[in-house]
Amino acid sequence: MVVTKTVTVRVGGQDYRLRSLIDRMQRDDPFFGVLWPAGVALAEEMSAFPVGGRRILEAGCGLALPSLVLKRRGADITATDHHPEAEEFLRFNAQANGIAEVPFKLGAWSDVQLGTFDLIIGADLLYEPDHPAQLAAFIARHAAPGARVVIADPGRRQLGAFHKLMAAQGYARAEKRYPPDVRVLSYVASAQSPEDQRAA
Repeated sequence: MVVTKTVTVRVGGQDYRLRSLIDRMQRDDPFFGVLWPAGVALAEEMSAFPVGGRRILEAGCGLALPSLVLKRRGADITATDHHPEAEEFLRFNAQANGIAEVPFKLGAWSDVQLGTFDLIIGADLLYEPDHPAQLAAFIARHAAPGARVVIADPGRRQLGAFHKLMAAQGYARAEKRYPPDVRVLSYVASAQSPEDQRAA
């Protein structure tokens, strides 16, 4: 029997109540079903991020707190994850917070085809050695011309490899820090000037 709990987190000055697993050892995938610090940091970043007119995709959404924050702001957001229970948790949590349903697509990075997006986001995605290449390829397929990519990461060892792959695709990187020790990395086309990057 799966045991869940409700956690409340404050993002952008608003409370979000999320159903999560009571611990991360209830599933074969120990990374699904709990709220990670990187997810909270990404959600906080999205609470004030310029989203008007952007088509947005959250990759590896898990509990999808950033998607919920964006949907509450009226953004055009689609969430995706490979875990078969992600959609159920997302739907429940949207309803619990009075948020409209977030479109969701189930699938692995190597398989799913969703079209192109102006902003691609994700939190704590780089667990395994092959994840940087998989995520970079996923981004290459789904990034519209001039798209931005925002990734929150707690400093996993695969992050350096991902930086190199994104640089090879022509992205420059800017970094912010959120407590306890989360990096929020914004990737933009390197042809843009720093002024363009800040205004985008």
